[in-house]
Amino acid sequence: MQHVHANGLAFAYLEQGTGPLVLLLHGFPDTAHTWSHQMPALAAAGYRVVAPFMRGYHPTAIPADGYYDKATLAADVAALIRALGGGQPVHLVGQDWGAIVSYAVLAAFPQLVKRAVVMAVPHPAVVAASMLDPRHVHRSFHWWFFQLADLPERALLDKDAAFIDYLWTYWTSPGHEDAAHIASIKAMLRRPGVLTATLGYYRAMLDAGKGDPALEDLRRRMQGPITVPTLALCGADDLRAELMRDQGRHFAGEYRYEEVANAGHFLQREQPAEVTRWVLEWLDGGPRVHR
Repeated sequence: MQHVHANGLAFAYLEQGTGPLVLLLHGFPDTAHTWSHQMPALAAAGYRVVAPFMRGYHPTAIPADGYYDKATLAADVAALIRALGGGQPVHLVGQDWGAIVSYAVLAAFPQLVKRAVVMAVPHPAVVAASMLDPRHVHRSFHWWFFQLADLPERALLDKDAAFIDYLWTYWTSPGHEDAAHIASIKAMLRRPGVLTATLGYYRAMLDAGKGDPALEDLRRRMQGPITVPTLALCGADDLRAELMRDQGRHFAGEYRYEEVANAGHFLQREQPAEVTRWVLEWLDGGPRVHR
């Protein structure tokens, strides 16, 4: 475990290998350890692989200012790239919230990223449109539940954090088992202040008043086209796959979309070898554009 200061916060991160930097961003409910299958393979292929624990996720610090809006998270990643990458552009890979933040970074800071992989969450314009579809509102029920005060914190930790088991079962393909990893997530969320911090991402997502008012210019840049070469991956068993199939129009640069069979939302855990193959192939420069 290593630490770096970026954007005014002490970030913890996992690291393996030497070579061009690949930054791996996790989602919720998860940790940087979600990339345990990909990190050794990427390192063996000649990359320096860094997986940070996102803001508020122990052992990264919980910010005193309490900001968890998407612009703040994008600023975090930009600062991490500068601190860890020596000023050179890096490869960026994100799943779930890691993907949400990656879309923002790719639009606002294209000079910082060579090639990118986004997993399991559609482009923000597609997400916004999907909120008129009752099936996708149901799929994302937790977004609305987490807006409540106090009750989500109580529900998520009740009965040995059975809510976390429910989310992983709901979102993964049938028969997927990841008990040790899920147990480590529960232990992390039980630490003082961590659960409220992680729910802060969702609360800021739907409440503009929870965003840092100093980042309005960054928010405008986050709305721009994505020119960075990007691969989008989704588990074929994830309902969000139907949203991601037609999002190529939101990319102005090289873009490809692929689905991973027998995988749901946590595809990097469910089909690690297939996801690793796609990531390595894309970072190495191919295959080419498919819209």
